[in-house]
Amino acid sequence: MALLKGRFGANDLRDEMMARAVQQVAQSQSALTGRLAQLADSQAASQAQMAERLQAQERSLARAVDERLAALAKRMDDGMQQAANRQANSLHDLRERLAVIDAAQKNITELSAQVVSLQDILSNKQARGAFGEIQLNDIVSSMLPPSAYKFQVTLGDGRRVDCMLDLPNPPGAIAIDAKFPLESYRLIRNAKDEAERIAAGRAFSTAILKHVRDIAEKYIVPGETAESALMFLPSEAIYAELHANFPDVVEKSFRAKVWIVSPTTLMATLNTVRAVLKDARMREQAGVIQKEMVSLLDDITRLDDRVAALDKHFGQASEDIRQIRISTDKVVKRADRIESVQLGDEVAELVAPVVALPV
Repeated sequence: MALLKGRFGANDLRDEMMARAVQQVAQSQSALTGRLAQLADSQAASQAQMAERLQAQERSLARAVDERLAALAKRMDDGMQQAANRQANSLHDLRERLAVIDAAQKNITELSAQVVSLQDILSNKQARGAFGEIQLNDIVSSMLPPSAYKFQVTLGDGRRVDCMLDLPNPPGAIAIDAKFPLESYRLIRNAKDEAERIAAGRAFSTAILKHVRDIAEKYIVPGETAESALMFLPSEAIYAELHANFPDVVEKSFRAKVWIVSPTTLMATLNTVRAVLKDARMREQAGVIQKEMVSLLDDITRLDDRVAALDKHFGQASEDIRQIRISTDKVVKRADRIESVQLGDEVAELVAPVVALPV
């Protein structure tokens, strides 16, 4: 009986220990279930908070991106508008410069058209019977543009000259006075013997030199005219006689700075004058063109600088957009990583102590 009681007592003790162990396991499972539920609630709350923070950050990032893009768009619009205004002003200035250049070129063309060509002049057969001022007027007006000469000009001392050529300094205004010693020339042509011819030659020489002195005294005025003047002989025959038989008279006229010209030599002289005038006008117009070309080059340089600055702004804007894109990609990738986080490791750590409980 004692043995049976001992066995029954041992069985009761074992049953009690088993019951206690089962109770402990149940309690552990209940505690584990509570902890798992608590962990799930905590995880859900954390995920909700994290989702809310992510949404807030996403909204903040979206606002920041929108604000930055708006500011960038406004800056680009302002820059493009300013660049467009500058380009419009530059193009307007360029058109004005080109208009001035076209006007200068047109003036050169008109000046060239106004000047009668040498070939036309040489083919112009003028009446040889015209004398003095009429022939002088005809030759000068057919050789030079109206702005290059004046007839019957009164000098500062009140003396009147037949024609004045307006040339730039140097040489300055050149006076032309028509002289025709017809009587003394006729004496030479009508001389019957050597004595009459010598006397007529002296009279002819005296008349020519008197005209030379008068022209030198009256029409060479320092500060008002050139240092020389022209004496126009309207007869080729008289001119040929003078240069063929009176070289001393020609030399004295040279020393007096009075150049004696005939219709033919006056044409050659005026052709030279015409070339001088044309060269002076072309230099003047070339100066205008050169000045405008310098201004045009400055405008083109400024336009190039502004285009380079605009290109730099576009490059900076592109770089800003690229940086924003990089930041956005990083945020999206980070959000994806957070969303994909697993809870396996944390659950394993919580279950491990329960498995190690004694049975």
